[in-house]
Amino acid sequence: MTKTLTLLQNIQSAPNGLTLADLLAQHPALTRRTIQRWVSQWVASGHIAAQGKGRARRYLPKTNITDATANEPSDDFPANIPVSADSQGILTYVTQPLQARKPVGYQREFLDAYQPNVSSYLSASLRRQLFNMGRTSRLNEPAGTYSRAIPNRLLIDLSWASSHLEGNTYSRLDTVALIERGQSATGKDAVETQMILNHKSAIELLVSSVETDTTDTAGQTGVSRYLLMNLHSALAENLLPNPADEGRIRQHAVDIGESVYHPLSTPQQIDETLNLVLAKLTQIADPFEQSFFALVHLPYLQPFADINKRISRLVANLPLIRANLCPMTFLDVPKAAYSHATLGVYELTRVELLRDLYVWAYERSTQEYQAIQQNLAEPDPLRLSYRDLIKQTVRDVVQQPQADPLQLIERSLSAVPQADRADVHALLVQELQRLHEGVLARYGLRPSEFAGWKSSQRSL
Repeated sequence: MTKTLTLLQNIQSAPNGLTLADLLAQHPALTRRTIQRWVSQWVASGHIAAQGKGRARRYLPKTNITDATANEPSDDFPANIPVSADSQGILTYVTQPLQARKPVGYQREFLDAYQPNVSSYLSASLRRQLFNMGRTSRLNEPAGTYSRAIPNRLLIDLSWASSHLEGNTYSRLDTVALIERGQSATGKDAVETQMILNHKSAIELLVSSVETDTTDTAGQTGVSRYLLMNLHSALAENLLPNPADEGRIRQHAVDIGESVYHPLSTPQQIDETLNLVLAKLTQIADPFEQSFFALVHLPYLQPFADINKRISRLVANLPLIRANLCPMTFLDVPKAAYSHATLGVYELTRVELLRDLYVWAYERSTQEYQAIQQNLAEPDPLRLSYRDLIKQTVRDVVQQPQADPLQLIERSLSAVPQADRADVHALLVQELQRLHEGVLARYGLRPSEFAGWKSSQRSL
């Protein structure tokens, strides 16, 4: 019998479960890291269950979870999100009581040690995996093309999921009604409604910024201070105790709830460090590494009085939007999982748990958006190239009902290269044949002109 099977059977045959200390005592030949990795995998696959936190955490047969415990909201990291052995170590530490964790301040060397395009939080193989998950049919098109093809879905999903991570109780249907029809959900706090609307405004700014964001001398596009400050202002509108803090570097010390981490408190230090964060972010070439760097270092610095994690989630999407990759919407990400992962960064300057969550969350997002992509119509490149000529020709034909439409078409084709003429001719005939009152504004036509043309229409 293998050591792995023996360990699993020990847990499955222990009605009251076993702690990590119990398992180490029973299997002295196995290292702590090995046992942590195996039990983490078994919990994720559903072979066993886990209850409790820190040293009191017990591993039990799956059937031994009481119904009452199973139905209670849990602050544990969800078992269905696979984590590495390194991540399990982070999780074990951050789930200890506050008194058992060592108070720590901002570690500048954590940022200084990161060298763009030399250092990496995401391995090359992992970045390839993420790219294969998130690739779309718009990869070779101008920046932001894909996000502009799915505007409402992106606004709803990211607004709802990001707000949900902040404790917002709006349902997804409530969010749809608010964003698409301006209907506030009944029985909800005004703060929750404001948070959703602020996300909508900030995401719209984010998407529109892709065409205008600053580019450095190396030809790489990052995140300008202007964009960051205005994204914060949009997210923070009417939500901060002091409106002067909207879109402004933090001027006072802050504490992090349920954490022993103490961020920088001097405005000058915060300002200087933010400049370095943005400079390094701009230099990162890979969109996923750039995305993850933002998710790590913006909340860690806490450059604003509040709303730092929210702004990091939006900024983490900017490189993906720019590269026409599927967005990271954070759909289905449990609040407890996100909280534990960010605590690992705050208190240990360790990114492994957040990395594992990022990969899991991105796969969830891409599954949604790959399904959407199948329903997106691909633009006809010829129709796009001759868009203005087609509109002008259709307008000329309708406004000159007594003229021969084929002659007008031939006249308009004189400026079209010979290789495209037959295809453009066919497009023009199709447009005229399916012309109806619902598309007249597209061609600058009035209903009376269309009616006059129809009454005297010649055969095409």
